[in-house]
Order: sequence, then structure tokens, then C-alpha cells
Amino acid sequence: MLSAVERKIEQFIADLNDKEVTKLYSKLPQGKRLRAKLIFKIAGGSLSVVKTAAIVEMIHAASLLHDDVIDDAYTRRNKPSLNALYGNKTAIMLGDVLYSKGFFELNDISSEVAKTVSNAVVQLSLGELKDVSLSKTFNLDKEVYLEMIYQKTASLMEAAAGAAAVLAGKDKKVYMTYGRNLGIAFQMIDDILDITMDTETLGKPALHDFEEGKTTLPYIYLYEMLSAEEKKKLHSLHRKRLSKEEAQWIKAKMQEHQVIQKSYLEARELVEEAIELMNECGEEALSTIAMQMIERDF
Repeated sequence: MLSAVERKIEQFIADLNDKEVTKLYSKLPQGKRLRAKLIFKIAGGSLSVVKTAAIVEMIHAASLLHDDVIDDAYTRRNKPSLNALYGNKTAIMLGDVLYSKGFFELNDISSEVAKTVSNAVVQLSLGELKDVSLSKTFNLDKEVYLEMIYQKTASLMEAAAGAAAVLAGKDKKVYMTYGRNLGIAFQMIDDILDITMDTETLGKPALHDFEEGKTTLPYIYLYEMLSAEEKKKLHSLHRKRLSKEEAQWIKAKMQEHQVIQKSYLEARELVEEAIELMNECGEEALSTIAMQMIERDF
């Protein structure tokens, strides 16, 4: 079914009749298409489902293009990002093209699906703005962090599940709860991997988040457990290009206080709640997708 999504996206891009857009889109990595897989598992493989999955993946691709510009990220999955190859302006405009085309095509699905997905894009944009603001401060408020990752990441996963439920005639609210849990857990794991994985595996510099000013869940938990002197040291390293010794100190302290394990268990609890919810609906097949969110290396 994923091949049908790729063909549909290619058709949407071809409809634009723009050689430069076609060339630029061909440079983007396809990714794991988790949102499309989720939509198919919930709603089957009708034409409207394929179109919805393609639109959601186009919107996700657009958000990543903008995200790379905002984060000054020059690699994605071990390859140069589009902004590294063609500049920030080109990356932003391609993202805008994908967003706009996605919104246009939503009109042919249904009003409820269109509202569900487009509202998620509003949330996504608010989350991105919040992420930028938070990176300028040493944020230690867990609830603020959770709100930001819901908006920036989970809202689109939530909308994908909700839109699929609408198309399948299922309980939209239940499936959106499932998608929300998955999305939050997915971002938590991303934030953990930024600390635990090496640069080659991540396809971007390790500990990049903290250097960019992002205090993700492991850093919030770590700060709570450090001595007063250690708290000062961690704070002093925030938004700084870390030396090898400084990075090793952070990782050693996280290991000492088991904050990675604590953060992982929190993500896993969200996934287990989502699985239990789907099992109650007779949707055991959705368990595999849920576990893929947390059992991954990148």
C-alpha cells in the first residue's frame, strides 16, 4: 500500500507542472511513512484513504523542511538536507508548496477530514514557534515541554488516526487519543536517541538538541537529581558547543541517575495505554505500529 502513497504523491507533484519542484522533491528522503501505515491499518486502502495518507505525508515532509531551516540542520538520515544543498529560501518555499498542495487536495476528501488535518497543521506551527522560543531559555517545566511536543509532533499523528477513523466510520475520539499517545512517545524517543545514539546512526550530530538550547525530558529529569554545583555546570553548558569531555560528563550523569531509563519508561507507558485502548476496540493489529514508535534506533 505504501507504493500507492508514493505514486499518489508523485501525481500531486506532477499536477503542479513545475520541473524545479519535481527535481527538489526527488531529493527528499522518503522516511518510514509511519503516518501512512497508521492510516492504512485503521481505514483500509480505498482511494480516499490513499489520498489522505499521501497528503499527511506531504505535510509531514513540509514540516521537516521548515524544521531543518529553523534548527540549522544540514544533514538528515546521513545525507545533506535540502537547505544544505539549495539554501534556506528554497527549502522553505518547497515546504510551502507541499503544504499548499496538501491543503488543496484535502478539499476532495471530506470536510471533516480536511478540518482534522488542517487543524493539526495549525498546532504543528504553534509547536514549532514554541520550540524556537523555548530554545532561548533553560526550560525545566515538564508540562511546557509536553505541550510543545504534542503540538509539534503528536498533533499530526493524532490527526492521521482521527482522519482515518472518519474515513472508516470508526470512533474518531478514541483513535485520536491513540494517535496522540503515539506521537508524544515518538518525540520522547527521538529526544532520548539524540543523547544515546552516535552521529553516524542519527544522521545528525549527537547531543545536538542541548547545543541548540532544547532541554528535553532527560535533561529536565537530570537537573532535578543533580547537586547545586552540578546544576550550575549543566546550566552553563546549555546552548554551547560541547567539548568531548563535557558531552561525556552529561552522558555519565544521566547514566548515574538513570534518567534515560526513566524517560524511556514514560514513553513506553504512553504506548502501552494506546495499545490497551486499541485492544479494547479489537484493533490488535495496531500494536505493531505502536511498538515501532519506541523500539527503534533513529
